[in-house]
Amino acid sequence: MSAGPDDARGGAPVRDGHADICVVGAGAAGLFAAIWAARSAHASSDPGVAPVSVLALDGAARIGAKILVAGGGRCNVTHHEVREADYSGSTPASVRNVLRRFGVDRTVEFFRDLDVELKREDTGKLFPTTDDAHTVLDALLGALRMSGAALRHPWRVTDVRRLGSGFEVSGPAGSLTCSRVILASGGKSLPKSGSDGAGLEIARALGHSVTTMIVPALVPLTLPEGHWIRGLSGLTVDAEIVLRSSTTRKMRAIRGSTLCTHFGISGPSVLDMSRHWHHARDADPGCTLEMSWLPGTSAEELDAWLVSCKGAGTVAVLRDRMPERLARALCAAADVAPDSTVQQLGRERRRALVSLLAGTPLPVTGDRGWNAAEVTAGGIPLAEIDVRTMESRIVPGLHLAGEICDVDGRIGGFNFQWAWASGFVAGCSAAEALRSAHVAGEQ
Repeated sequence: MSAGPDDARGGAPVRDGHADICVVGAGAAGLFAAIWAARSAHASSDPGVAPVSVLALDGAARIGAKILVAGGGRCNVTHHEVREADYSGSTPASVRNVLRRFGVDRTVEFFRDLDVELKREDTGKLFPTTDDAHTVLDALLGALRMSGAALRHPWRVTDVRRLGSGFEVSGPAGSLTCSRVILASGGKSLPKSGSDGAGLEIARALGHSVTTMIVPALVPLTLPEGHWIRGLSGLTVDAEIVLRSSTTRKMRAIRGSTLCTHFGISGPSVLDMSRHWHHARDADPGCTLEMSWLPGTSAEELDAWLVSCKGAGTVAVLRDRMPERLARALCAAADVAPDSTVQQLGRERRRALVSLLAGTPLPVTGDRGWNAAEVTAGGIPLAEIDVRTMESRIVPGLHLAGEICDVDGRIGGFNFQWAWASGFVAGCSAAEALRSAHVAGEQ
């Protein structure tokens, strides 16, 4: 059911190089915006009035790359509970105003109507019951066709210019005019999918500002060559990652599944911390990260626990609460003989071990880059967008949706929910604006 390279079937035809609404980008937000723009235009159309043409353009040869890789190829469509507190970037109130227009219940209903049932897992994430992201992508492409919107790809947009009361959209394949533009071209994460930051430059050229920091988010972090944690590659534990200021003040703590890798650290706790580490480091270069291997237990409690174990073997004691592989690595890092008893450690070695258990320093050297990032932190500030319509306050007739906005959610389906909600608002609002303009023109 996947679209071909020039799928422009259904709906009002795009004639003479003109579309009423042009959606730039056919990822999650762009597909949703095009679907709802066409649905809304059809629902509000008057007899005898020419139907509204909606055209989605995307530079990728294959549509939906980011949808297909999401959730390990299963596509984490949303989360059972979504709040503005799950997002960073623009103000919580602005994010909330968009999210409440198309909430989780409507997302579940939308996909159910397309015969895609979602299941809730213990983490609260919602996946298709097929455990196959193709189910989600094929449903969206089917809904796009049924809505009457058209899709052309590969058709890369490199420039959007104001042209009288409308716009000219152009790229290597040519140019076309349109009355309204929905810019849903993504941020900079996973650039091979087409989300390479070009949309941010288009918005900037039109007069928008872009946040000073544009950094990878939900991205693994790297540790120095030879660091002992890198020797634990493949080990997954429940741990807490703590961000501290240069004055050691705890700024943020995130607990969850943590993966040791051949390059450093990954897993949900690390991915969620990555954007906060980037931003904290920019404001306070002396900030640090540390890892608690036994979260919820203070250093004092850990010390008391070890003291109480007296003649027991140190590795055996630790093995009761963590994998033996990790226990031995911690002992080696604390310069503790693996065959020693706790009583033989002495105060200095015991406290060195406790210090690592409670807060192993993480000398992060960087991140795995845009190709490994799931989302972009930064973008067009929502202050420059009317969140009631997702229309630009800078450029009338331009709407924005999805990752191009300065909104990034934590791991768990939150970024998809932002794509659905912002795409819905942008699409419906663009269609309603055209209808209102037509009515005003008749009066």
